[in-house]
Amino acid sequence: MIRIAIDGPSGAGKSTVAKALAAKLGIIYVDTGALYRTIGYYVRSKEVDPKDAVAVEKLLPEIRIELKYENGTQSVLLNGEDLGDRIRTPEMSMYASAVSAIPAVRAFLLDTQRDIARKNSVIMDGRDIGTVILPDADVKIFLTASNECRAKRRCDELNAKGIKAKYDDVLFDMKMRDRADSTRKIAPAVAAPDAIPFDNSWMTPNECTDKLLKLIEKKTGAVAGKA
Repeated sequence: MIRIAIDGPSGAGKSTVAKALAAKLGIIYVDTGALYRTIGYYVRSKEVDPKDAVAVEKLLPEIRIELKYENGTQSVLLNGEDLGDRIRTPEMSMYASAVSAIPAVRAFLLDTQRDIARKNSVIMDGRDIGTVILPDADVKIFLTASNECRAKRRCDELNAKGIKAKYDDVLFDMKMRDRADSTRKIAPAVAAPDAIPFDNSWMTPNECTDKLLKLIEKKTGAVAGKA
């Protein structure tokens, strides 16, 4: 089994590349950000301040999160309901950032993520995979891109899904989340000391995937489709 950790800021293309790599390597992809977005969604639905740690913790016993895989695609179910793109809005990004700074939330999801990795070859993307979730991962990659590039990608992604987004607003929200994620006291979003930095500014998803696949194959000996 192999375990691959991909960390990095919002809009760096972590999920897109991780999904593609999982398909090529024949392993399970775990979108950890979606788990935090799902909790953020529930917190919002209850009209609770996502920065109120006590109030958020009280909601956790009401939350049941399941991962479902169909045709290699991960869906996250909240109390049996697939939320789809409702967790992919800029607002949910900010909610995810806020709840992810709460120790009780991180503990709530930690066992779920580690249990999947114990039983399967996986590639996980997030902000603290290589530092906290899978500190013994076979390969750790810290994926980055320029602020302008990341904002354009996220803006294009949202508009393609019918979610109206303005570049300046997305860029501002992205910088705010970067600051919040990298300076939080609990599991800050920083590169693991042994992570491989990889800047994919202005690369296409295919270009980035191909380069990272070669890197992973060289480091682990894994062969696409036979991991």
